[in-house]
Order: sequence, then structure tokens, then C-alpha cells
Amino acid sequence: MYCDIWRDQPELGIEVVSAWDHNAVRLAEVAGKRKLRGSTNVTEILAQPGIEAVVIGAETSLHAESVIAAARAGKRIILQKPLALTLAQADAIVAVIGETGVPFTLAWQMRMDPQNLRMKQLIQEGVLGRIVMVRRRHGLNSHLWAGFDESWHVQPALNRGMWADDAAHAVDFLYWLLGPPRSVFAEIDTLVNPKIPDDQGIAVFRYADGTFAEVVSSMTCVAAENTTEIVGENGTVIQNYGDGPSCIPPRPKEAAGLKWFLRDAKEWTDSGILSPATHAERIYALAKPLAEFLHGRRPPIATAAEGRDVLRLILACHESAATGRRINL
Repeated sequence: MYCDIWRDQPELGIEVVSAWDHNAVRLAEVAGKRKLRGSTNVTEILAQPGIEAVVIGAETSLHAESVIAAARAGKRIILQKPLALTLAQADAIVAVIGETGVPFTLAWQMRMDPQNLRMKQLIQEGVLGRIVMVRRRHGLNSHLWAGFDESWHVQPALNRGMWADDAAHAVDFLYWLLGPPRSVFAEIDTLVNPKIPDDQGIAVFRYADGTFAEVVSSMTCVAAENTTEIVGENGTVIQNYGDGPSCIPPRPKEAAGLKWFLRDAKEWTDSGILSPATHAERIYALAKPLAEFLHGRRPPIATAAEGRDVLRLILACHESAATGRRINL
């Protein structure tokens, strides 16, 4: 998606020239579609003259070795989530970025969503007063897609499962919004297709000031509406249409995507920020800030250290679900 935007908007100043994949079939498809030079050899790609940056979207298990190779070759790096499969791999990524000093960012799309930025602003400016509860429902219907149970996303050696893969968006959202939590209690299970792990999950985070924050994630969700609720002592924020399933059903005309109600108000305040018509629009929209990062015109969307923190939270959710215990962080 980024490649398409960069190709169609040359003013962003990104020229996509080469593609790498260890899977020759996928490589031929992607390189052919976008007229790119293709290679199954990482060293060869990184040695090509003129290449200044890489976007890494390989299987999660390959993130660490891919980042290490790119960093040591002096390339600017955009990495897809989650940071890695294990904390040891995450530590290796953080270390190599620190050693080489190459520009690095994770591509967390929710941190760039205009409605999400407005919610964070409301919290930071104290409009809502003390925050006591945040609820984020986040999902996909990927576990209902034909053939998804044969994809690399569901293979434990390549990926941790869809809680770590996609509910990670919502966990990072809470981390970005509220900072690091104190503890988590979670339930994660497979209820629909035994070949696809982690299709349902709930995690409750607690913060040092007592705030509750909840992530509810279903990967078999065919339709939804409400995505975020923020409860403060002075008011409440509601966001609708903020993820994939909530883009599927028709919406009421003039429906507010983001609104809030304050204690002394007489009606809801509409943020005026339109909700994307499709989930793909959110991903396409990341192409511009990523281009600005590559050109040094904006800081990282998320650092490697932040990615490690979020991975730690994800793994703590799994530990809690496996043991039935609250995990102190």
C-alpha cells in the first residue's frame, strides 16, 4: 500500500526500486506487479547502489535478522509490527539501532490516525479531567477468510498468533495514550477454527494511578461500530468506526466518528474529523508520514525501545492467559 502511494504521489520523494523475499513465488508476484528489481538475497538487495532505506514486512520471526542486516548496511528502516517474536530478538533490534544510529521507526498506523491524535490531545490538555477507564475494541474478520489458516500468520514458528500480530495495534494504542501499565490480566483463546490460534482475547491493564484500560479483540468479527471509550471525571469520549469491522456495515448519515460529552454540556461535541470509509484508507494514509520520516522531517512514529515495551505487554498477556494469573509489570 505504501509503495502504491509513493508511486502515485512522486512529490513525497520516495522511489521504490527493489523487492526482496525468500519466497520466490511471492517475490515474482510483487516485483512483477510494481515493476521492481527482485532478489531472494538480502545481501544483494542491501548492496544495490542508491538504496537508502528499507521497509521490512517479512514474517515476524525474520524481523530481527532483517533489521540487523539493514542497520549494519546503514539503511533507514521502517519495520512492520510487532517488533519481534521474542524479547531476545527485540533486545537485538534495540541494540543494533543504538549501535549504528540509523533512523528507525515502527509503522504503527493507529498513532497517526487523526481521531486518535485528537483523543490523545484531549487527555493531555486535561479536558476530560482524571482518566479512570479506557476501553478499546479492535478486530478483524481474518479468521473467516478462505485460506487464512494456511498463511504464515498462523504458524507459531513464524508468528506469535493474531493477538500478538494485530491486537498489538490496540495494546500499543493504550501504551501511546496512557504510558506503561502496572499489571495485566488476560484471557486469550481459540474458539472458532482450531487451525488459527488466538481468535478472541480480552486484556485488562491497570496503571499506577488506578486507571483501568481494556483491550477486546475478535478476529472473527463480521461487523461492529464502537471502537473506543474514554471515561474521565469531567467527561466521556466515544469513537466509532475506528477499525476494520466497523468499516463494513453501512453508517447512519452524518454519524459522528469521534465525539465527547463534558459534565456541564448540554449535547455531544462532534470532533468534525471524518472516519475513513475503509480500513485500507488508514494504511494508505501512513505513506505520507513514513515518507516524512525517511526524509528526516519528522521523528519516528515509534522507536525500537517502544516496540520492545509493547512486545513485553503482549507476551505478558499470553503469560496471564496461560497461567490464569495477573502479571505484574
